[in-house]
Amino acid sequence: MPAFESAPAEPVLLRRDGAVAILQLNRPAAFNALDVPTARAFLAACQRLAEADDVRAVVLSGAGRSFGVGGDLAAMRDDGAGVAAQLIDSLHPAVRILEALDAPVIASLQGAVAGGSMSLALSADLAIAAEDASFNLAYTRIGASCDLSSSWHLPRLVGLRRAMEIALLSETIDAAEALRLGLVNRVVAPSRLEEETMILARRLAEGPTLAYGRLKRLLRRSFESELGSQLDAEREAFCASTGTRDFGEGVAAFFGRRKPSFEGR
Repeated sequence: MPAFESAPAEPVLLRRDGAVAILQLNRPAAFNALDVPTARAFLAACQRLAEADDVRAVVLSGAGRSFGVGGDLAAMRDDGAGVAAQLIDSLHPAVRILEALDAPVIASLQGAVAGGSMSLALSADLAIAAEDASFNLAYTRIGASCDLSSSWHLPRLVGLRRAMEIALLSETIDAAEALRLGLVNRVVAPSRLEEETMILARRLAEGPTLAYGRLKRLLRRSFESELGSQLDAEREAFCASTGTRDFGEGVAAFFGRRKPSFEGR
């Protein structure tokens, strides 16, 4: 199980904890604002993740007091369109890579979660937030529309009418309200965020990774599928799952009245 190596000063860190990969934005002094070097480093890290077939869960986090405040506006002051295009040209492929992973992606969120950073958090499969987390889509505050998939994920998480309110009004949402709306799955004390995130990540990393990937794709495509085609997709995915080592182990464990030992294959 090879380790990832990132220099401490790099804007994005990628490291291993067993079968869990931790992908961390690392500009704490700038509240993890997304500038072009960070976006390019993030894409490169995601590409490395896609090549690591032994990663079975991914944690997406931000160093310091904030998960991230979105795009670095200071970098956009003189050439907004040019910088925005460079950011998007790296971050959009990165979102596609993370979505395509069989391994579940967990966003671990603290402090400000705004703009493109909130969009990035919305794209994760699961999200756990500290009680001090606050959310603001924020794009309309600078006269912009959204990016990084929030127009796709937000209405699926909260419904169209609520998504319109969040996007158009750009009001700040606290962690408790984010939980109520379904923007996050769990809220924990700030001192417990890292530990609780890793408990969840390690639990998922011990699961049937290929089945997770099939479930992720089925759930995401269900919004665009009519029932017949969704049933066909479920049949194909389930039958494919029965050919995996993990399915055989799961059935054997059921009849053996023991906990299964999945290997992600």
